[in-house]
Amino acid sequence: MPLRPLVLLSLVGLLAACSSEAPKPAEPKPGPASTQAQKKAHSAADLGPLPAFQRELSGSLQNVPAGAEVELALLVIDDRGRPQQLLASSSLIGNNQALPFRLRFNPEAFPGGARVELRGRASQSGQLILHLPALRIEQPTTQALGALQLVKAP
Repeated sequence: MPLRPLVLLSLVGLLAACSSEAPKPAEPKPGPASTQAQKKAHSAADLGPLPAFQRELSGSLQNVPAGAEVELALLVIDDRGRPQQLLASSSLIGNNQALPFRLRFNPEAFPGGARVELRGRASQSGQLILHLPALRIEQPTTQALGALQLVKAP
């Protein structure tokens, strides 16, 4: 193949590539993690009616400052106090008032004879500020736990 058509074809291809639109700037990612947590907290609040195959722990958290991100987890704990399995979790955003929560779990996943605890923590700007002292859950039933007090993190 002659060299001239090949050079001409390459030059036309280069001009076509340079004449295309400038790439659009990337979409800005959603703000800080608190924006994502707010979306998760909003969806957790709208759970709807409790299905027949699930159970629920409910109550309210005290002392949660506005804007603090609260994470609750229902965990299977081993003999050394270490989490071994996550049964359920929830994220909420504090509002300087009693913060209601509903934590749903499958009672069939609840291990017989194992230690199960409800644990929680609150963080603000990525720093741990409060925690929920471990609360032992004895049975896989729907329970109203009442007002739970968060305490300062060590």
